[in-house]
Amino acid sequence: MVLAALAGGVLAGCGAPAKDGAAADATAAHKAGTAASGPPTPEVSGTGTGPAAASPHRTVRPPAVTRAEIVAEYGRAVPRGWGFDAPGVVHRLPAGHRGIALTFDACGGPGGSGYDRDLIDFLRKREVPATLFLNSRWIDANPALFRALAAEPLFEIGNHGTRHLPLSVTGRSAYGIPGTRSAAEVYDEVAGNREKLTRLLGEPPRFFRSGTAYCDDVAARIVTRMGERFAGFSVNGDAGATFTPEQVRTTVGAAPAGSVVICHMNHPEGGTAEGIAAAVPRLLAAGHTFVRLSDAVR
Repeated sequence: MVLAALAGGVLAGCGAPAKDGAAADATAAHKAGTAASGPPTPEVSGTGTGPAAASPHRTVRPPAVTRAEIVAEYGRAVPRGWGFDAPGVVHRLPAGHRGIALTFDACGGPGGSGYDRDLIDFLRKREVPATLFLNSRWIDANPALFRALAAEPLFEIGNHGTRHLPLSVTGRSAYGIPGTRSAAEVYDEVAGNREKLTRLLGEPPRFFRSGTAYCDDVAARIVTRMGERFAGFSVNGDAGATFTPEQVRTTVGAAPAGSVVICHMNHPEGGTAEGIAAAVPRLLAAGHTFVRLSDAVR
């Protein structure tokens, strides 16, 4: 499939400046806060109701494993692989599953905190379920949008990291972005946003996808040890929100049963929304169904 051929576009969904009004406001809000290389930004606050309402009194359950335990277990481990494949990474739905999982990343940070309203409105209108991987910085830039999305049973929220970094124990880079440099930093990248999502949602996320989707095998094992499934992909649907609508339509529309499709929901100026709106009816007409990752992956 298009996993290898289109791999170079996965990151681009976080690199181009946002162009619509809401996205520009979100980017401006981020610029007034902490840079990507600094510590995590403050927690989302709000007074809404439902599962996504933030509460200063909500108790966050302690993680299944501590930072010190991760360092003790993996601090000296030497990775043997680097890329999109590693032990435990979910690329496809289980064998025999006829559904297709649409997943959409929102990467956050400068140029990456926009919101593709047309895309989400289309999914709502057609009642197409999806898994949304949200970065901590995107959540901080879009608190009201986060609460609305998290309250909808149609969507499930996945962990897209705290600073949107490639996941490595040796500092390996992807697309010019330096990755985490140790087992401790892998823990921090996963745990920072995990704690935020647990506080806001009332339960920890089930799935994690690293910034750029790159990882080494040691980092992937750490994610599993921390109680989350590492979500990869088998179809690169929008090449980091750089595809034209026709390219998205063609690529996503050709996805076979069992596919995990990666696209982006943080670039409304891209061709993702229009392409998805053209591809989904084509897939439905061919007899395909759509699922959230948790509907198929245990």
